[in-house]
Amino acid sequence: MIVVLAVLLLVAAALVAWASVRPEAVSPASRPLPPRPPVEVVETLPALKAQLDRWGGSGQFTGGVLVARGDQVLYRQVHGFADRSQGAPLQLNSRFRLASISKQFTAAAILRLQDESVLSTHDPLCKWIQPCPAAWEPIRLNHLLSHSSGVPDLMARPAWGIRRVTPATPEELTEESKQYGLQFSPGTKVRYNNAGYNLLGAVVEKASGMPLHDYLQQAFFKPLGMADTGYDDGLSDVVMGYANLGGGGPSPQPDANVSIIFAAGALYSTLDDLLVWERALHRGQLLTPRSYAMMIADHAPESAPPERGRQRRDWGFGVFVNSIGQRVSPPFLDRQIFHTGSWSGFRNLMTWQPDEDVTVIVLSNNFHQRDAVFLLSQQGMAEALGRDVPTTMAR
Repeated sequence: MIVVLAVLLLVAAALVAWASVRPEAVSPASRPLPPRPPVEVVETLPALKAQLDRWGGSGQFTGGVLVARGDQVLYRQVHGFADRSQGAPLQLNSRFRLASISKQFTAAAILRLQDESVLSTHDPLCKWIQPCPAAWEPIRLNHLLSHSSGVPDLMARPAWGIRRVTPATPEELTEESKQYGLQFSPGTKVRYNNAGYNLLGAVVEKASGMPLHDYLQQAFFKPLGMADTGYDDGLSDVVMGYANLGGGGPSPQPDANVSIIFAAGALYSTLDDLLVWERALHRGQLLTPRSYAMMIADHAPESAPPERGRQRRDWGFGVFVNSIGQRVSPPFLDRQIFHTGSWSGFRNLMTWQPDEDVTVIVLSNNFHQRDAVFLLSQQGMAEALGRDVPTTMAR
């Protein structure tokens, strides 16, 4: 009996000692959220208004634009139709498919779990995905987050056309990724990768014990009051997406099949919900300073070349950083933290300039309005910053 008591005392002492050295979960700063501005038309940027009046009236742009400096909305307006067949116009609170803007939410989920000491971005992928292919043993979660894992993307695989229209579960997507070797050694190159973000979604599910989109609701959307943000399951009242096909008018694109990009591009949201997200993310209310710094740092290898003759962007976790105002004319040099999105009838860009706290969100429900979305985002940013307002894309 004495021996048993001694063993129990030793075990208890070991547990106390382990608890004393175990890293504590760190929480981000908890400050009350600023009040949401009223959802109403605001058009205090005259150059942007003039551009949108022209393009919105002609159909050259269909979608919504929001520009804010800090908590003050400088511009909020929509143009075009939520559903052309019914003649239903877009509303200020219309829900748009976000496409790859969704990646920053998956990245934030991984970083929040890191803040809670559930995982680390330096964890091997094989710690969370079992059984794990031998080729994946060098992959760390930070490689997936920064598009440097070497896992072949969905669109780089055979039979992409069939996969594009075939629904899949997260488990099926993971098993399919296991079938392919790596395109390069992890950490040696960067190559944009939806499959990598799907694997991160699987890690969130394993680490949190709940489906990815339930975790996002619990961790972020409900606490932030983002009631118009969630998983685009086909029952979410997302506006119709369109594409200009065959030289005719806009054609509806009803078959999104976002199941195959469940963690890489499957969310919907609104202009104002995204403004709430941007403010909370960049003001330290979602992540600890350490995790936020990791999110916006450049994780690409130094040897990564410029892209298509442009200045190389910084590859963060779910976001990019670059002076994207150099892609318009006249150019401006402000660094912006941004991400684009394009999928099944939608084309989007969300960007933030940290020095003056300017947010620009452009959501379009026409896949083929890429240049219009980009130019409008930079016109809004330049005018809000007091720079010369660009008039064209730089060629």
